[in-house]
Amino acid sequence: MKHELILSRAHWQAMLEHVDSHLPLEACGLLAGKQDRVEKVIPVQNQAQSNVRFVMEPYEQLQAFDWIDSQGLELLGIFHSHPAGPDTASATDVAEAAYEVVHLIWSRTKDHWQARGFWIENGSATEVSLKIPD
Repeated sequence: MKHELILSRAHWQAMLEHVDSHLPLEACGLLAGKQDRVEKVIPVQNQAQSNVRFVMEPYEQLQAFDWIDSQGLELLGIFHSHPAGPDTASATDVAEAAYEVVHLIWSRTKDHWQARGFWIENGSATEVSLKIPD
């Protein structure tokens, strides 16, 4: 289990812009890097086109995995948004988690976005610290 994920302000901003630009639908993407440090945010289209569910577009996801491998990086996380909440991993998120990576969930209250990280394993989600060093 990972206990933290380290992101730059630019990575944080890239995710924020991606999830905000897809309102009112859920948005999603991948986080690639080494150890616990994110090096690349890779937005992926939400094939479900839903405001309560995401399904990564398979071809885009496969292309992203190929790129991650070609760069010698690892899949560190999956991010997606909950435009109408909750600010935690949903029952669907827990049931459908297919990768042992940090699940970073963006939620929105009024006009303010926030993000929390979760490690999903054995049917439960444990919060993971998200760090943005100065």
